[in-house]
Amino acid sequence: MKKFNLLFLLLFMGNHLFAQSSFKIEGTHFILNGKATKIYSGEIHYPRIPHEYWKDRLMKIKATGFNTISTYAFWDMHEPKPGVWDFSGDYNIAAFIRTAREVGLNVILRPGPYICGEWDFGGLPAWLLNIPGIKLRCNNPAFMKATEKYLMRLGQELKGLQIQNGGPIIMVQLENEYGAIGNDTQYLLALKNLLRKAGFTVPLFSADNPEDKMYINSHLDGVKHVVNYGATYNMLPETAFAILDSNQNNFPGMSGEYWTGWFTAWGDKKFADPDFSIQKRDIEWMLKNGKSFNCYMVDGGTNFGFTAGANAWYNKYQAYITSYDYAAPISEGGIPTARALAIRDMIKQYATWKIPEYPSPLPVIEIPEIKMESATSLWDNLPKPVFAPQTKSMEELGQNFGYVLYCTKLTGTRSGLMQVHELHDYATVFLNGKKIGTLDRFKGIDTMTIPKVEGKDVTLEILVAAYGRNNYGDRMMNDKKGITEYVSFEPFTQMNWEMFSLPMDNKYLQKLSFKPVSTNTKEGTFFKGSFTLDKLGDTYLDMSKYKSGFVVVNGHNLGRYWNRGPQQRLYCPAPWLKKGKNDILVFDMEGVSAEPVRGYKTE
Repeated sequence: MKKFNLLFLLLFMGNHLFAQSSFKIEGTHFILNGKATKIYSGEIHYPRIPHEYWKDRLMKIKATGFNTISTYAFWDMHEPKPGVWDFSGDYNIAAFIRTAREVGLNVILRPGPYICGEWDFGGLPAWLLNIPGIKLRCNNPAFMKATEKYLMRLGQELKGLQIQNGGPIIMVQLENEYGAIGNDTQYLLALKNLLRKAGFTVPLFSADNPEDKMYINSHLDGVKHVVNYGATYNMLPETAFAILDSNQNNFPGMSGEYWTGWFTAWGDKKFADPDFSIQKRDIEWMLKNGKSFNCYMVDGGTNFGFTAGANAWYNKYQAYITSYDYAAPISEGGIPTARALAIRDMIKQYATWKIPEYPSPLPVIEIPEIKMESATSLWDNLPKPVFAPQTKSMEELGQNFGYVLYCTKLTGTRSGLMQVHELHDYATVFLNGKKIGTLDRFKGIDTMTIPKVEGKDVTLEILVAAYGRNNYGDRMMNDKKGITEYVSFEPFTQMNWEMFSLPMDNKYLQKLSFKPVSTNTKEGTFFKGSFTLDKLGDTYLDMSKYKSGFVVVNGHNLGRYWNRGPQQRLYCPAPWLKKGKNDILVFDMEGVSAEPVRGYKTE
């Protein structure tokens, strides 16, 4: 009988606690566990932070005063190929959200399917571009079929982590800034129904910039709006919220993205905001006027690998650097800045919860010069080619990221003005093995004069590097990678191409055959070195002696470097290093000499 009573008591207590975990919206109030609350949230993205550092970063976010975090879900990382799912390691979103619960932070989930985020293709998987008849971000049958599979699979991972189930998820965003790009309310309704079908029962909301037309475009019954704005929008907070309020009522005033900084493209000056004065003004106003908000970003992190996105503003292509520091309050390396301390001081005056102290700083180390001991040419490590009359895009070759080499024999028209139609994005061009120039989408350069060459055989090779796919706007469907149309010597079209897929993933890199360093004469070289550590810490690898490529340390792709700048050092987190011997691989698309690499304590 005593055992029965104890069991009954435990069940009663469990149900009582379960009932206390609740979140709802009543009029102009968020109600958490029966009490009115404000949401002070910070944006952080799990793939941009090594999973070993998730708890550290989340504790620092809580110590900055926030009671909530917001994150996108990254469809392209979770489904790299149709029906192939990855929720492991840095992509284990459920583990990330459970860590937030452990730290004591609520979670706003933004599952897309489109997320923007200055991420490649706005978080959509590149293989969507190969589906016949597909149109993005509308009630297109092909797009909705793929979206449904994704959201159902995401629901399997996360529906049990909603607040009513004991998890920290309190709200879910519908799409992302949809009012800026479309007005298909049937698409939004279909997404709403899919989210509910996937098991997401918490309140839904949508987010747009403070423009009436955007709220009109994205209006959907039962889904309220929040406002996205910030220092770069050149608008006072009272104006932004007034526009929001004029488009709805009976909902708590909230900024879904308050931009604490901004992103940086290759060739630009790195975005910086040393005094943080506009942000302090705006955040203080939101706190004083009882608004909720989400600081985008609070910790930007890194676009590891080839994940950085791009934009095509006014027909000018801009791809983003590897660092996603964003001038955020918590730096790329996880260091709380003066901006974080300013936010903490402001929130302290309004928070009804205890704000902890910051955890101890993580160690940072310098690494002496690392010599490249061996090398191998790209041209000696080509996979089996695909042959076609005309060039195929990277996506048509079944490839998401990396490089593609296009090779052909010139006959008939063997010289003159060559045009590569829709080159995406940067290419080195070789004639009979000798580099004759570069083509550059960034600068709008897609033509080159091919000189006359004597002899029977004339081989033309075009090595194309894919930078980020467009992550915003109406040009996303047109951003396949490689040579996406054709090559011509006006009006002659060059036919008969061999194409070599170079995804630069670990499967490909592990097959490379290295030899002791020697002088190469043809650009496109892999360099390999090693270094020994007796202590671990974060470091920043200086790549200023190389031209353009990427770096892999112990199997982890740190991302792209480019002497075009402004970024010259790549963040290497300590969890990717090990005591003893470490391996480093550098690919330089345009370099031929083995240069040393050093690790520094600062970016």
